[in-house]
Amino acid sequence: MRNVSALWRALAVLILTLPGTMLMAQTAYKYRDANGQWVFTDQARPSAESGESFSLGHENNALHVSVDRNDDAQSTQLIAVNDCLCPATFQVSIVHSGFATIANGASYQATLAPGTRQTLLRATRTGVDDVDLRFVWKVALGSPDAVHNPALPYRAPFGVGSTFLISQAYPVRITHTTADSQYAVDIALPDGTPVYAAREGVVINTRHDSYRGAPAPVMLDQANFIQILHSDGTIAVYGHLHWDSIRVRMGEHVARGQYLADSGNTGFTSGPHLHFAVIRNAGLEDVSVPIQFAGIAGVPVSPVTQMPLTAY
Repeated sequence: MRNVSALWRALAVLILTLPGTMLMAQTAYKYRDANGQWVFTDQARPSAESGESFSLGHENNALHVSVDRNDDAQSTQLIAVNDCLCPATFQVSIVHSGFATIANGASYQATLAPGTRQTLLRATRTGVDDVDLRFVWKVALGSPDAVHNPALPYRAPFGVGSTFLISQAYPVRITHTTADSQYAVDIALPDGTPVYAAREGVVINTRHDSYRGAPAPVMLDQANFIQILHSDGTIAVYGHLHWDSIRVRMGEHVARGQYLADSGNTGFTSGPHLHFAVIRNAGLEDVSVPIQFAGIAGVPVSPVTQMPLTAY
């Protein structure tokens, strides 16, 4: 299905009128079905067997990239914050401005080094307590100078000797309709299949706490995933992972073939599978790049829809 980097980044494209925002926890429910299996849902059962409720929020907010508004007596500032372990390019567009020095439609852009902050704009305040300033922002992870240059074809991201079907690959674009998913590869891994690193790199982003999946846009922000930064500046995305199965941490260097997590069916998805893509920062957006997997004796294999793929 859709590239998971786009899914979490969609949450960043917000109209902001306050200095910050908060993701609220939600109530979820669990109960046992007729077979004694636990069922997790966001709907309470309309019966005495209502099950057990619990709070569900996005627990692992380790990656923090944002544009924050800061107001003091002298000025209003928009500050880009990049706490990612890789560079990031920010763009802020002004939707409506009550400041004479900031025009509607103005745009501000900057690429920040890892772990840095930068003021994108500053406007002098003239004694007005609350000046209207509405803006949208987006961010692309990775250096805009990155060039995809893997030393080897990618290892198929499942157990050696196993074979699974590629359910979608370029040029088929049934669900891969965005720039960052154009060259993504969907592999029909059953739920709970171990997923291994296709290439070595550093873990820069994860999500593990979602248990829900459905072929509906409301699920766009519900995918579990791992993002791994490669030495050439590109980033691998492993998406739709199983709930609470991720076994790597932010900042960890992982080796090619290292166990990462289990495949799943979380997020915007019509069934269990692994979404795998390699993206690079094209300046103002992340775009996917064509990839090849290692075949017999390391011979490169280009992914094709409905092709059996074997891990070597």
